[in-house]
Amino acid sequence: MKVMIVGEGGREHALAWKIAQSPRVQRLYAAPGNVGMEQIAKCIGISPSDPQKLANFAEEKDVDLTLVGPELPLSLGIVDLFAKRGLRIFGPSQRAARIESSKGFAKDFMKRWGIPTAPFMLFTDPEEAIDYLKGRKFPQVIKADGLAAGKGSIMARSLEEAITAIKSMMVERVFGQSGERVVIEDYLQGKEATILVISDGKSFIPFPPAKDYKPIYDGDKGPNTGGMGSYAPAQTGDEDLMEEIRERIVAPTIKGLSQEGIKYKGVLYVGLMLTQEGPQVLEYNCRFGDPETQTLLPLLKTDLVEIADWVIEENLQGEKLEWEEEAAVCVVLASEGYPGSYKKGAVITGTNRVDEGIILFHAGTAKRGNDLVTNGGRVIGVTAKGADLKEARENAYKGVKAISFPGMQFRKDIALEEEPNVE
Repeated sequence: MKVMIVGEGGREHALAWKIAQSPRVQRLYAAPGNVGMEQIAKCIGISPSDPQKLANFAEEKDVDLTLVGPELPLSLGIVDLFAKRGLRIFGPSQRAARIESSKGFAKDFMKRWGIPTAPFMLFTDPEEAIDYLKGRKFPQVIKADGLAAGKGSIMARSLEEAITAIKSMMVERVFGQSGERVVIEDYLQGKEATILVISDGKSFIPFPPAKDYKPIYDGDKGPNTGGMGSYAPAQTGDEDLMEEIRERIVAPTIKGLSQEGIKYKGVLYVGLMLTQEGPQVLEYNCRFGDPETQTLLPLLKTDLVEIADWVIEENLQGEKLEWEEEAAVCVVLASEGYPGSYKKGAVITGTNRVDEGIILFHAGTAKRGNDLVTNGGRVIGVTAKGADLKEARENAYKGVKAISFPGMQFRKDIALEEEPNVE
């Protein structure tokens, strides 16, 4: 069969890497793909933001299955368009994708269905938002309502920081239209975890919990990024906790959407804070997490094509996923200046020196002559497995040590068993 991956980052490279292992796949396309994906897929110059061209290509090449990596094409309705044209595609509809494309919609949805989350308020007027903040205890979290590439959430430790965040989003429009409305919510204290589930709109199957690291610096310091690393399975506690997450959060989410006329088919990402009062939802995403995917897929034994079939055909009930009894760690190498402005074109060396078994998922790379160079903020995800978390972490950082480029930055505390608390 012919399969197309939509997207160009590390997550999409991981999806392509896993799909390429399926014995059912004879031809793999990536739109637009990246340098790393060129080894296993034919990269085509179509932007993820152009669903019409992607559908035309899928029709022209008789693509049997399309998997969507990033949130933007999902929010633009790529799944609806493909479905209308009789093309098989894995991912949620445009209405379902609102659970990520509008944080306000997601928070209101959680409130309607009694899904535990932090107290919040929505604002479209910056002065009203600032007045509200004057009466709150800090820290507070300010979030742009729309899509912001994982960078639209700011934890303000003081009123001054909160005002700066409000003005940046709502007045200076650093996130464009995404910041026209903001969510302000109480800061939740605890341990973060990510749960990904696959859903066919009726049933769901959870993946093992994963953990990602958003801030740029060790100890969860500095501004948020798209993700500086991850590991799986995360140490979230006992099975009772997982059951609570499934029963109090995941099941009501799928059911609530269904009762509002939204059949959720695809991957649902639930970002959680494990508080003393129990698990609470920080955010929903409507797709595979990045970089969580780079640690989960290397542990997945089940054919990803089979999983997509179950979801598309709404035949998930009774199926099971098989997993390696190992751990995986991903460390992201980023350009100097990221998540702010950064230069491109730094020569990357050492990718041919990493130990066998270490996987390099390209995110922001390009070719310049015979050189591999940086071409984005997050450049490469270095992923390794091990018998346990400690071994996986050691293997991943061995891979990191082999690679070098001017200004390379990365966190040194990914998957430390004693994780730092935010002060």
